[in-house]
Amino acid sequence: MTKVNPAVLSHYYEAPAVDSAVDEIWCYCDRPCYSPGDTVAFHVSTSAQSYSLEIALDAAQLEVVYRRDNLPGKRHNTPLDASVNGCGWPVSFELTIPTDWRSGGYRVTCRIDSASGIIEQHYLFLLRSNAKGRENRLLLVSSTGTWCAYNNWGGSNHYEGICGPQADRYSPQLSLQRPLPRGFVVLPEDAPRAALASVPGVDEAVSYPHMEWAYANGYSKKYASAGWASYERHFVRWAAAAGYEVDLVSQYDLQLRPEVISDYPCLVFIGHDEYWSWEMRDSIDAYVEAGGRIARFAGNFMWQTRLEDDGRRQVCYKSRAQSDDPLRDTDRITTSWELPQINRPGALTFGLNAIRGVYAGWGGCVAFGAGGFPLYRPDHWAFAGTGLGYGDVLGAQSRVFAYEVDGLDYVVRDGLPYPSGREEVPEGLEILALGLASNQEVARGVDPATLFLGSEDCELHAHILYGEVSPQTVALAGRGSGMIASFSKGRGEVFHAGSVEWVAGLLRHDAQVERVTRNVLDRFLLPQGS
Repeated sequence: MTKVNPAVLSHYYEAPAVDSAVDEIWCYCDRPCYSPGDTVAFHVSTSAQSYSLEIALDAAQLEVVYRRDNLPGKRHNTPLDASVNGCGWPVSFELTIPTDWRSGGYRVTCRIDSASGIIEQHYLFLLRSNAKGRENRLLLVSSTGTWCAYNNWGGSNHYEGICGPQADRYSPQLSLQRPLPRGFVVLPEDAPRAALASVPGVDEAVSYPHMEWAYANGYSKKYASAGWASYERHFVRWAAAAGYEVDLVSQYDLQLRPEVISDYPCLVFIGHDEYWSWEMRDSIDAYVEAGGRIARFAGNFMWQTRLEDDGRRQVCYKSRAQSDDPLRDTDRITTSWELPQINRPGALTFGLNAIRGVYAGWGGCVAFGAGGFPLYRPDHWAFAGTGLGYGDVLGAQSRVFAYEVDGLDYVVRDGLPYPSGREEVPEGLEILALGLASNQEVARGVDPATLFLGSEDCELHAHILYGEVSPQTVALAGRGSGMIASFSKGRGEVFHAGSVEWVAGLLRHDAQVERVTRNVLDRFLLPQGS
């Protein structure tokens, strides 16, 4: 059998060089999101005597709004536990944000000149809007919890790491006070996405093109799983071209500044949106009950988190929660929302959950699947004008059904899917589309030991869903689904296309995916009762 290059699967990460003579520059800001008039503190460590700092609004076009040259540079020590407790670098530069800067994602580029050429490092902060008259504007809630979870700068994230007695464990605590990995802010246009771009050949071995590309080109292995460059940026650019006005906030604002969402008619979630706190869900549930609309074109609603240190640290113990989490005996235990102890099923907020998903069109998981959402209720208003009927597949050409999808336990009656009743879902929820997912990879043409997924996912899902890990429950947990669902709650409404890769349909200009997106946004921007 052909073996996947083991270097692709090993743990590698970015960190300052041990040798202080190495030319480098790193930067982070003190918060992920600001308002006009706030002061941004930039923390910069560099081997160079001076550096330049440029700030650009990453919107329909990249608009440079600020530049400063010949800032004094200094190299600062970085602790080994920077991933957990932050870099601790002093403030290098401060800027008060002008009141006329528009809401959006602002790319920070730090540059130095070296013997080998110009070296750049990128960071990104978000800017809220202080403007009135939000009744015609969308609010994109950026998935900063997931950015943090996948950020392995300094060595550790919520998946792999250099923590524990053997320096080989992921960290349940992650600091936001550190740079972002290469690929989270800026990517080449041809960087592979996590999902397979096409159906593989019958004899083609299982591969992970995005990780292979990342390793070969010096990018974070997680660039395609999280970050502005792979997800939110594409929606912002598509929305601008489509004529929508979009403001942005951080997901952390849902807990720390929940009032920022109240005046918007529609909140949008895009891409990989996996990590949420109890308080963030409270804000969304209250918003919908009061008449707000949710357009969730995102997948993998999975983990409860906690924020600590005034939002500067994120906590999620995941599979180790029941043994290690200090709050393991409470409903704030940081693991899957579907753990009975939490007593707050994920579907009650967005209609779907990840534990009944997750993987499709990726690696050895459903690699030969439909690639899009098979429709069961094509007469729903969201599909008007698409020309699609019962059994047709939405987004197959653009591969929107990937790489992680959300679903439910379901039954099929008279050719239509319904929630099975084995888990709590919002009253009146309709399953509009349904495809299949898997938590187990097929070892096609490779040594099974080289597959990215082990048995851990299935075992955790089996433990949470069925209370025990056995061959029977692991087999059950290996079968998943991905759905589009719609429901009303209180005075509000939720539309959830449960896939991380919906944005690929916008990026690739899939006319039917674009039409559905427009149908949802246009309806949700209308005044109540229209």
